Amino acid sequence: MAHRLRKDERRAQILDALRYTPHLRITSLAERFAVTTETVRRDIDALSETGLVDRAHGGAVARPMAFQPSISEREQATVEERRRIAATAAQLVSAGQVVMIDAGSTTSQLAWHLNAVGERLRVITNSYPVASALASANLRAIVCPGDFNGREGGVFGQDTSDFLSRFNGNIAFIGASGIAADGISDVNREAAWVKRTMLARCERAYLLVDHSKFDTRLLEVVAPLDDLDGIVTDRAPQGPLARQLDKVGVAVHVADESPSTTDPAAAASLSRSRPDHG
Repeated sequence: MAHRLRKDERRAQILDALRYTPHLRITSLAERFAVTTETVRRDIDALSETGLVDRAHGGAVARPMAFQPSISEREQATVEERRRIAATAAQLVSAGQVVMIDAGSTTSQLAWHLNAVGERLRVITNSYPVASALASANLRAIVCPGDFNGREGGVFGQDTSDFLSRFNGNIAFIGASGIAADGISDVNREAAWVKRTMLARCERAYLLVDHSKFDTRLLEVVAPLDDLDGIVTDRAPQGPLARQLDKVGVAVHVADESPSTTDPAAAASLSRSRPDHG
């Protein structure tokens, strides 16, 4: 009997097929996976909600490489996964450190968890949601200047990058729209420059990304994988991405599923990790 694919395996294969075929029909996918059309329709709905595909008449089409939903839309997807990722990432920070955080739906979650880290933490960010989350804590937030982008909830541009270049940091946390074996990518070119600057100015750098971004390539390459010290995610990557991360010595921190999502300061354990390099 042929192996019945799991839900995540089906969805990964749908995304892979859309790289080569601009439109996939539900009926054809149902035959391919030996499942009902309703099952495939639920798969496509789930992928659409996370911004990875567009629904089309009778099927799905690939989301253009230059498009991503606004931050408010992204915050409605993979909520549980992002909370767990943020809780795990916060464990990598110590009191007294200088932390750079870029604008994004997962990095905004991280800011709430940093409230529990302690005093003397300094955060440099281009994200208004990050700065707002830290406002009530005994932390110092330094907000970058720049051109405000309402879709992303932050500031970008030459002024932002130049301002960041004036500082040194212990640790940077960035998000991205995609990660694959050949690097990190994003649809927002101005955001890509901010991310690169943060990576360059900090001693350690981590990418916060949920599994829906795996094996995804978008408009602009932000950086190669070896610019990172680690990734924090909700599920261990597989295949070429996993092999390349291991090859270049990037630690993989997988958030544990047990922490309560009702407590932003809840501690999350590292269920799988490799020692950081550098």
